[in-house]
Parts: sequence; structure tokens; C-alpha cells
Amino acid sequence: MKITKANGKIEYELIESLKRRAGEADKSIVDVVSSIIKGVKDNGDDAVREYNVRFDGFVPKKTVVEKNELQAYLNQVDEEFKSAIINAKNNIYDFHLRQAQQSWMTTKENGVIMGQRVRGLHRVGLYVPGGTAAYPSTVLMNAIPAKIAGVKELIMVTPAGKDGNPNPNIMAAAAVAGVDKVFMVGGAQAVAALAYGTETIPKVDKIVGPGNIFVATAKKLLYGVVDIDMIAGPSEILIVADKTADPAFLAADLMSQAEHDRLASAILLTTSDSIAKQTLNEIEKQIKGLERHEIIRDSLNNYGEIIVCENLEQALHFANELAPEHLELCICEPLKYIGKVDNAGSVFLGNWSPEPLGDYYAGPNHVLPTNGTARFFSPLSVESFIKKSSFIYYTSAELRRSKDDIIKLAETEGLTAHANSIKVRFE
Repeated sequence: MKITKANGKIEYELIESLKRRAGEADKSIVDVVSSIIKGVKDNGDDAVREYNVRFDGFVPKKTVVEKNELQAYLNQVDEEFKSAIINAKNNIYDFHLRQAQQSWMTTKENGVIMGQRVRGLHRVGLYVPGGTAAYPSTVLMNAIPAKIAGVKELIMVTPAGKDGNPNPNIMAAAAVAGVDKVFMVGGAQAVAALAYGTETIPKVDKIVGPGNIFVATAKKLLYGVVDIDMIAGPSEILIVADKTADPAFLAADLMSQAEHDRLASAILLTTSDSIAKQTLNEIEKQIKGLERHEIIRDSLNNYGEIIVCENLEQALHFANELAPEHLELCICEPLKYIGKVDNAGSVFLGNWSPEPLGDYYAGPNHVLPTNGTARFFSPLSVESFIKKSSFIYYTSAELRRSKDDIIKLAETEGLTAHANSIKVRFE
């Protein structure tokens, strides 16, 4: 991981290199996933079982976990973990409850009534990775806002462990979050089953949740058949630090994202040469005790950078250009600068608000836009799980008063049948 000086050029070369790392999926992967999707669409459960055996080497001992069975898994996990996920659930619920939207209606003096209906999607599918990448926090972050939105049925798919059994930590989180049913299947075949439905797995309206390149490709290919949350790229963190920051904290936070993936990016922008050097030393000191040190080294060497900026304004300008998934402001008086941040998935203010606080516990969602898409995408929220429809009621008298304007607009666009729909009512 190298230290460089901001010069108005090197920063933007870095942005371009980061964009390239999250390019299109290899054609061979697209071909494989397309074949799996077609197989599941045509052959349903038989195809799902076949792909499970082909890719996992077995069919799970238990293929479905009903809602009433999920509670039993809470007794299989240790009490500290159980307490942690319940406390996290409460924080996440409290934050997302404030995002809930209400239907509304307005009545005008002329008798016109207009409004908007807001309601939850009927059925949503939640993909949760299994095996070595089993993340209970993913269950909480995806399921809780869906339930607040009023989703009637939340179906989870997740691969079984190597022993053929469900991961108890994942199941316990599902129980806490209110998941309705779990199917023990993973990979692109699980995504396809949710999109089209099979004899046992119901068709859903939307699929959310992270996965490997095959899962991500399946979601992308099936967008339009169903809705999806987003096309997530490699994880990323950008830290803006001044001379008041603690290098040990900065090093730890950079590596907390680098351990996700060899393609993850971890960047530090600082106004202090001394902080830059000390952070590099801290990385070397701390990395030795971390389990995923090889992944962290590869990530930092290939997509990590420490850039020394002239001032905070320059650093924040670059941050808005990069539009990172996670942005930490480890600076004096961070609240003073929140208004200058336009593009970021989630912002962490001050030295005591590290990124893992948001990943697990604080309440805001950890499903965030990546690869610069924070310029126009938002975090997963209650709104991600609702649909809206508007309604209009006009009286005869009010339509008569408006008819000439409507007819004129329709005829100007050459849509005479539109105009006729109005005219015929007053002939």
C-alpha cells in the first residue's frame, strides 16, 4: 500500500482503476448461469436438486424449514450471540420504522379526489450466503425493513452447510427477523427458483441479498422477471482523516473492509503526512494477528491507497467524485462537514463510529450502493419493499371545465383517440 500526494490527476486515475475491477461478468459465467436459469425454468425442483448435487455434492438433509421450526434454532446458539442479534434487531427495527410511508388522499373543493396507495410487496425472496460466508447480519438487514414495509411473505434461500444441515446462526437470525419460510438451496439455481417458482419454492416479486458472482449474475439476468435490490460490486471504504485522527483506528478500519474480498478497496485521504506514515506502520503491526491477512494484503496492495491532500475541501471533493459505499470522517468536528457530503452510501462521523458499527448494530442498513453508484442509488430501506399506485376521481362538472386543455394536449401529440375519450363524454 503506497502513499501518494494528491495532484488532481492521480486521484482520478484511482477512480478509473476501481471501476475496472468491478466490470462485466466473464462470458463463460453468463453462459453457465443462463443455462442454470433455463434448466430451473423448464424443470423446476428436479433441476434444482440436480444443480445442488452438481455444485455442492449433496442434497440437504432438510430442504425446508417452516416458520414454527425456526424458533428452535434460537436454543441452539450461544446466549451471547442470541442477545447480540436481538439487540441489533431492535436497533435496526427502530431506525427503519421511521422510513415507513403512509397512503394519502386529498379532496379539493371542486369535488376532485386524488391520492396514493402504499402497500408492501406480496412476496419477497431473500438470498443469504452459506458455508464460509455465512452472515446472520445479512438476514437482519434485509428481512426487517421488508417486514416493516408490510411484505406478506418473506421466503429465504440459503445453502446448507457441509454436513447437510442448516447453519444454526443463520436460522436463529431468521427467527428473530420474522422470516416466514426457508429453503435450503443456494447458487444461481436458488435465484432462478425464486424468480420463476417451482413445485415447492414459490415465485416472488423481488429478490434481495448478496451472493457470489454466479448469484449476482443470476439476479442481473433475471431483473425484469422479478425486481432486485441492486447489482453489488466489491466492498469499499474511504476514510477522510485530519491530524486529530488515531492511526491505529484508521489502520483497523481500512483492514475491516479489505478482509471482505481481494477486490475490496480501502482508501485513506489525509491532510497529514505524519498520519499517513503512522497508519501504514499500524497496518503492518496489526495485520499479523488477523485471520484473513492474505486477503487483506492482496486487497491493500492492489486496490488500497493513502493519499495526502492539501486540505479537507480537496479530500471531500474527491470523496464525492468516488461516491464510496462507506465513508468515514475521522476529523475534528465531523458534524460540521456532513452537509458537504453528497455521494456516499453511509457516512460514519468521528473516531468512535467505525464502519463495523454500521455493518452489524447501529440501525442504518448495511446494504449499500457500490462502485460509484451512490451518486444515484440509495441504501436498502423500507421503500425498497413497497409499491405505490395513484388514484383519481373527477366529477362530470370538473372534467367539463378541464376538457379543452386535455383535448388540446392530446391533439398536439397526435393522439386523437386520447382526445376522443374526452370528447365523447360531452357530445
